[in-house]
Amino acid sequence: MFKNLLKRLKADPTPDPLEANDARVALAALLVRLAKIDHDYDASEIALIDQIVSQRFALSIDEASAVRQEAEEIEVTVGDTVHLTRLIKDAVPYVDRFALAVDLWRVVLADGSRDHTENSFLRLTVKLIGVNDVDSALARQQAAKHSV
Repeated sequence: MFKNLLKRLKADPTPDPLEANDARVALAALLVRLAKIDHDYDASEIALIDQIVSQRFALSIDEASAVRQEAEEIEVTVGDTVHLTRLIKDAVPYVDRFALAVDLWRVVLADGSRDHTENSFLRLTVKLIGVNDVDSALARQQAAKHSV
């Protein structure tokens, strides 16, 4: 499965719909990339990503952890965020991309501070997955409710 997702990430234009595990790993890889962007990928962010993956895909924490570990490998292998986001945008329905935007904001807000690097990366990423500015603001508000 890992090789299949890598092949999709390196392939060109019109991807087929993602298989369930590929979608999980691609979405988790984006969460991992965001968590790592400030060079402080700590246990609390890892636990939050596991929790998000578990809730989003109805997996046990152990299963979610395995998905995250695959996502960490993908995140390192795929140098370009554009490829990862294009795959998600083309293969994942808008409602699920909006939910991903909420989850991305949850990762940014997890430590109680909004780093400039995280903010910039997140704003770009949300646009690349095709979520508009208004919905991104709504996603940030929903994420803030989770972190209270």
